[in-house]
Parts: sequence; structure tokens; C-alpha cells
Amino acid sequence: MSKDSHLFTNGHSNGGSHRGHTKSKSTSKFQSEVFQIGSASEALINRKLPKELLLRIMSYLDVTSVCHCAQVSKYWNVLALDGSNWQHVNLFSVQRDINPTVIDNLSSRFGRFLKSLSLQDCKHIGDLSLKTLAHHCPFIEILILIGCSQVTSMTCVYLGKMCHRLRWLDLESCDKITDAGIKAIADGCPNLAYLSISWCKKVTNDAVIYVANQCTLLEHIYVKGCSNLTDDSIYAIASNCPELKSIDIHSIVEITDKALKTLCESCPHISYFCISGCIRLTDATLSALGHNCHKLTTLEAACCSHFSDTGFSVLAQNCPDLEKMDLEECTTITDLTLQHLSQGCANMQYLSLSHCELITDDGIYEMVQNLAANEKLTVLELDNCPLITDVSLEHLTACTALQHLELYDCQLITKQAIRRIKNQLPNLMVHAYFAPATPPQDGTPTRRQRYCRCCVVL
Repeated sequence: MSKDSHLFTNGHSNGGSHRGHTKSKSTSKFQSEVFQIGSASEALINRKLPKELLLRIMSYLDVTSVCHCAQVSKYWNVLALDGSNWQHVNLFSVQRDINPTVIDNLSSRFGRFLKSLSLQDCKHIGDLSLKTLAHHCPFIEILILIGCSQVTSMTCVYLGKMCHRLRWLDLESCDKITDAGIKAIADGCPNLAYLSISWCKKVTNDAVIYVANQCTLLEHIYVKGCSNLTDDSIYAIASNCPELKSIDIHSIVEITDKALKTLCESCPHISYFCISGCIRLTDATLSALGHNCHKLTTLEAACCSHFSDTGFSVLAQNCPDLEKMDLEECTTITDLTLQHLSQGCANMQYLSLSHCELITDDGIYEMVQNLAANEKLTVLELDNCPLITDVSLEHLTACTALQHLELYDCQLITKQAIRRIKNQLPNLMVHAYFAPATPPQDGTPTRRQRYCRCCVVL
């Protein structure tokens, strides 16, 4: 066994994922079959297949499988550790507590080949290891550092100075990153197309405006939870990034309709739009989306309680490609919204209406009448819709593609109705909760209460 085959075993063994363990078993079986053919040096597979073809096959394997291949024989060790097999590395699929030494080995051995690397949730990786990475990997294009809590703005400085080909950078939940780090990235990586700084709460308008000015090819920007941002950031993106395709401003409460109207008018290619938790927005935003962003496929608008049937009518009429909508706690919408969406958005696959308390069986009927024939609706969430009854489940049996149905705290839905829909749609998974029955004190039947006993006590 070559020392090189231990490239990714320097971390703590407890971090290995179940997925990687399964692949290990299949690879071991494959190794045993190879040895049964003959000796390692004269194995049939080595004599029949040229080196180039073996390398091509190995290029499709994940990190764990390639490392196991390196243990088959000396010849396979050389093949497995060829740089062409280490262009795209996802350590998140191996284990999450990678030792910094692993990154140093990876960088120095395969640095000039490496194009994409995921270190998601590698808590022990810090600036020093990433400095080594930046030095040895000048051609890296994709770097994912989600949840790398030890990373600071110094990492951004190293990347900006040495990795000028970087196009995709995900710094989500790297909460030590500041404006200085983001500006360093913008200076050194002008071709950046994807940037996520979600939950980097120290980042301000100053950094986002700087990125928008420097990285005019930006197509995807995610600033979820960056509570310091305001309309100024949106105006900068609108002015400088005309090719924008996706944006996430979840929970940035200062954002207004006026800024988003400007964004929609300037960036008509937007297909993914997350405005959940932007509590100041009104139908004016929906109208701007409908009139400008006709390629919209995903809208996440949870907790936007000022949105009404009028706004969704405009959206549905102008965005026929909508596939996913999260309207949780859009409390003012009624059955009319379902009617508009079902008539204008025939490709709907995922729809969340949880806590939309005005939705009734009639709305579900209208939706089914138009969407059932397309057989695309797979997920429907109706949690806390108090007016939904068993009648809605009867209507939903026509949606033969439905796979996931949420019915928590729908007090008028019965177990019998759930059994009936599951019998007719055997692939459907239904999530519901039924509180223990509480008999009336005087022994006489009473009208079913909206809340279960537990909710009343709490």
C-alpha cells in the first residue's frame, strides 16, 4: 500500500459519511475481482485497456473510490494519483472534519490540475491552509467554503492575489468575513459569476457595491441574512450586473419595492428570486417581476404578508415558466391566487401554501382542474390551512404525480381521508399530525375545535 493512498485519511475517522462507506464496499468488491483475474502486474484489465482509457474511467470516480483504486496495485497507484483525476474534488462527501494536512497535501500534489474544490463544513480548515491552496492552485475556478467558520478575510486576500480565474465562490456562514475580504476578491477576480456571502453579517453595503462595480459578469448573488444591507446594494447590482440570473435577499428587512422594481427592469434574465422575510414588500414587487422577468422559474416569498391576489394575478399572467413557489405565511391571499397560478403556470412542481389561512377546498379544486392534466405537481404544502377539509384530498387524487403532501395542523382533515388518498396514490408521502382525542366533559358531542388540546394548553 502506497503512502500516497492515505492522502485523505489524516482527518478524524468519525467524520466519514454513510455515503462514502457504501462506496467503499463496492470498491472493495471491485478490487477483489481484479485480483481474481491474475496478479496485480498482469491483471487482465491492465493488459486489455490502455492507460488513457483507465485514466478516463477513473476520472468519473469520487475521491473515496479513487483513493481505494490507489491501493489496488503499484500501477493503479500511479494512475489514481495522476493529476487528471483530481480536477474536481468534493471533500464534503468524504468527511467533514478534514485535517489541514490533507489540504496541504492536496494543494502541493495536484495544485495545477485542481479546478473545483468543496470544503463544506470543514471546521478545522483556516487561513493558513487556504493560503497554501491559493499558492499552489492558480487555476482553480470553483471554491466552496460553506460553514468554514475559521476562515477570515485573509483567505479572501490570498485568493484575490493568486486565483484570478475564480468564477464561483461560496462563503456562506463564514461569519468572520468582512468588507475588506470581499473587496479583495472583487479586485483579484473580476470574472466572478457566482458569489454567496449569506449569513456573513459583518458585510455591509460598501462591499456589495464594490463587488457590483468590479464584477460586472456576476450572474448569481446570495446575501441571505446580511442584515446590514439596504436598497443601495440593490441599486448597484441593478446598474452593473445586467446578466443577473439569481438573487437571494432573504430576511433583509430594509429592502423596498422601489429598489426591486429597478432591479427587475435592469435584470430581465432573473430566474431565481428569493425575497422571503422582506416584510416591507407589496404587490408592486410582484408586478415588477411579472412585467420584466418572464424567465422566472422559482419565487420564494415566505412571510411577505402584504402580497395579495392582485399581485399574483400579474405574476401568473406573465411568468409561465414558474416551477417552484414558496408562499408560506402570505396570509392575505385567497383561492383567487390558486386560480391565477393554475391557469398561468402549467409547469408548477412545488407549491407551499402553509399558513395561508384563507385557502379553501374551492381553491384546491381550481388548482387541480388546471394542473392535474400536466402531471408535474410533486410537492404541495398545506400546513396550518384551517379551512381545508377531506374534500381537498378527494380533489388531489387527480394529481397523479404528487409525491409529498404536508398537512400538519389541518384540523378538518381526517385519518380516513389520508388513507383513501394514499390508497389511490401509493407513491405519495403524507405528513400530518393528529392530537389525541379529548372527550367533552358532559359527554355530549361538540363542534370540532380549531386547535388541539396541546395548543390550547400552550
